[in-house]
Amino acid sequence: MRSSVLGNLDGQPLPGGFGLENKKMLRVQLPDQVLAKQGSMVAFQGRMDFDYEGAGGLGKLFKKVATGEGVSLMRVRGDGLLYLADNADDIQLFFLENEGLTVNGRNLLAFQPQLSWDIHRVQGAGMAAGGLFNTTVTGTGWVAVTTHGTPVLLDVARMPTAADAQSAVCWSTGLQVGVNRTMKAGALIGRGSGEAMQLAFTGQGFVLVQASEGAPIVTTS
Repeated sequence: MRSSVLGNLDGQPLPGGFGLENKKMLRVQLPDQVLAKQGSMVAFQGRMDFDYEGAGGLGKLFKKVATGEGVSLMRVRGDGLLYLADNADDIQLFFLENEGLTVNGRNLLAFQPQLSWDIHRVQGAGMAAGGLFNTTVTGTGWVAVTTHGTPVLLDVARMPTAADAQSAVCWSTGLQVGVNRTMKAGALIGRGSGEAMQLAFTGQGFVLVQASEGAPIVTTS
């Protein structure tokens, strides 16, 4: 895997398509196609055609409705330069090489259409945890994710790692992910720390964490 946050994006040449116009704007070179977050286009040069992609199929639509995870997508075809952004958030690029990346759906900005994606449940995140779900992208190609501010990259192999579920932007698909509960009895009488539950990561890989907890997680009933 190559990424700007991993520091290995420069060096051996990579297929074109995605590049950063600046840290808050993604530049996509067409002709080709790209799947992007609906409404994320801020400008284009050339000729572009925008089609609603929705949740990416009926099965994914049912998962999206049931879980609140995922993102409404548009498919862009054309010839020229496409510029994408989301709320002036920073953008991080990943080039997958026959591997996977798990992404918080609200942070997924764009990816190349040859990549496969689906919605998966976080292990151990049952109903008491609100039913946590994230989007996994696999294959070979470019993925762009957004972060609120400059993120921190945590090497899980160094030691067990925990992150707020709304702050964890993306992580290696090979990690074991569960739920760490730290709620104490005092929370029942209004003396909680506000940090009752986190995602717990173990194994070989990384977690990218943004400097914000973002909007509240949508829970399932």
